[in-house]
Amino acid sequence: MSDNAGPKVFVTVPSYGHARYVEECLRSIFRQSLRPSKLLVIDDGSPDDSPAVIERVLAGCPFESELIVRENRGLAATLEQALSLSGGEYFAYLGSDDIWLPHMLREQTELLEARPDAALAYAHVYVIDENDNIVDRTDNWFPIPSNGILDDLLGGRIFSSPGVVYRRDILARYGWNTGSKLEDYELYLKLAADHELAGNPRVLAAWRRHGANTSDDVEAMLGEWIAAQDRAAAALGLGRDELDRIQGRLRFDTAAEFVRQGERRKAAELAIENWRHAGSARALLATAARLAAPPSLFRWNRQRKKTAAAGKYGDLKDLLA
Repeated sequence: MSDNAGPKVFVTVPSYGHARYVEECLRSIFRQSLRPSKLLVIDDGSPDDSPAVIERVLAGCPFESELIVRENRGLAATLEQALSLSGGEYFAYLGSDDIWLPHMLREQTELLEARPDAALAYAHVYVIDENDNIVDRTDNWFPIPSNGILDDLLGGRIFSSPGVVYRRDILARYGWNTGSKLEDYELYLKLAADHELAGNPRVLAAWRRHGANTSDDVEAMLGEWIAAQDRAAAALGLGRDELDRIQGRLRFDTAAEFVRQGERRKAAELAIENWRHAGSARALLATAARLAAPPSLFRWNRQRKKTAAAGKYGDLKDLLA
């Protein structure tokens, strides 16, 4: 059961081209045990019938809601518009193909109430495919750090946006860079330079991973990570030498992701160019082993993990009840 006994949370859904998924997204917000003070959906020029689906679903919204439909401006500009129209103590957004588990807002605002120096609270999320199958969860590769998160962020280990709730007054002082394709990452770096970021070890949301995700374009993602670090370097107090070391390690580590994506030549180039930044002989040997392994091994391992996940994590619908 939802109630209003808690801090005011303004929620926005930036919608683009997810007519197939947006109803499920919105209904996961309706089911929150802590009701948002308002839900604002901004359709960013969807090429499908997302606006019609959203209008129909919002007709049954159990709290205040609004739909804005306009031309395409991009995600960061959409989030900036939503932030400018927001109120309340906290701000959260949910991508139009992602899902919140029922206690996401309550747990994250409780964490922020207990950690008054934190600019945001983040949590683990399930990774789901286009058919709502749970294929992974982020705590399998990203444990909540005990001594601050900045080193993880600089190393490309980034928490997922569906699990984030922001303290709105702090967020308003920073905002998103509308020129960035990985707008959240640059924001996280700048917030971490000045504030605590509070981690919740529980899984509170589901992030949908499919072919349209920016995260599947490894080369573009690496370029955006490095560009964001360059822009945030002054705020982080990083000189060029230190930044070169950090980015050399990031490039070396990303070689493993290129191998998983089947781009072995690019992986080899990165590993060879940046081997001095590997950090340890063990890391060098692990990357060499990945480069030597046949592609069929990675395909087999992906299928093995997907099959195991079906039995391990259960049905997403049961978690949303």
